[in-house]
Amino acid sequence: KSARIVGEVLGKYHPHGDSAVYDSLVRMAQEFSLRYPLVNGQGNFGSVDGDRAAAMRYTEAKMTKIANAILADIEKETVDTRTNFDDSLDEPIVLPTKIPNLLINGSNGIAVGMATNIPPHNLNEIVDATIAIIDNPEVETLELAQFVQGPDFPTGGYLVATEGISDAYANGRGSFKVRATTVFEKISSRKQGIIITELPYNIGPEKIVEKIADLVKAKKVQGISDIVDLSDGQSGTKVVVEIKNGYEPAEVLENLYRLTPMEDAFSINAVALVDGKPLTLGLKDLLQVFIDHRIEVVRRRSAFRKAKAQSRLNLVDGLLKAIVDIDKVIKIIRASEDASIAKASL
Repeated sequence: KSARIVGEVLGKYHPHGDSAVYDSLVRMAQEFSLRYPLVNGQGNFGSVDGDRAAAMRYTEAKMTKIANAILADIEKETVDTRTNFDDSLDEPIVLPTKIPNLLINGSNGIAVGMATNIPPHNLNEIVDATIAIIDNPEVETLELAQFVQGPDFPTGGYLVATEGISDAYANGRGSFKVRATTVFEKISSRKQGIIITELPYNIGPEKIVEKIADLVKAKKVQGISDIVDLSDGQSGTKVVVEIKNGYEPAEVLENLYRLTPMEDAFSINAVALVDGKPLTLGLKDLLQVFIDHRIEVVRRRSAFRKAKAQSRLNLVDGLLKAIVDIDKVIKIIRASEDASIAKASL
């Protein structure tokens, strides 16, 4: 149950409000919030239109495969730890992730005097770019563009005015626009329609329907006779905008892009903590920090495995010596008054 997870977090690591913990868990389970969800949620975890998740006593959660990859080898002393709020447990300062989660799922937030807004990306593209840097550390940011085409939002949409993406990948700051994905279809023998199948990030179909209805009522948009929201959890977004006879669907669509959130701006501000310091980083720098982190994790994992193997080797060496003269070993143990004398004699 999600309530049990929230209780564990509050009791062990985060002695604050339960709503902060549960809201974070809910967001990690929402396919429309994270490009690659980290929580596999069972039950009602809300909707893109802003509907809240069910209470934590009703929902259930477990980690996804990608979440397991983020925690891989954490038990092998791969990352530094610190004590929790009452010094009863250790908690990791960072996670030994196998994937650059900061880039594939993005991040946004504000703090004192700083903010960050990193869009999500496609995992395959980011991994290809990471390999390119490993193969050639001198590779230019511009060359990485052949691998990373741009941000990749969980709700789809397509990018326009993309000049700012190049700026963001070069120096960590830039902006671009995301448009809804649409197709023109004949929805009856006499009527044409605009079918909206994907929307900009964090924009729900209900919000679009309300905005279009308000514009039609205020007569700011002409040529729309009806709008129906057919979206559901299985088939995804589908909003049908019926066009009146005598109006050109393409012209109506351009007005909708201009006057509704069907076209939305996104500003990249790639600020991340590196060794505890906030830095604004371009794409190559972000990936290089991840590569450096992975090298350190693998080095520490190898040291841990070596220490375990040496400890085992010491034990096996002793057993081999004992087996060579097992009768003498047994005789010494039987003749000893207690374990400490037997140990010293052996």
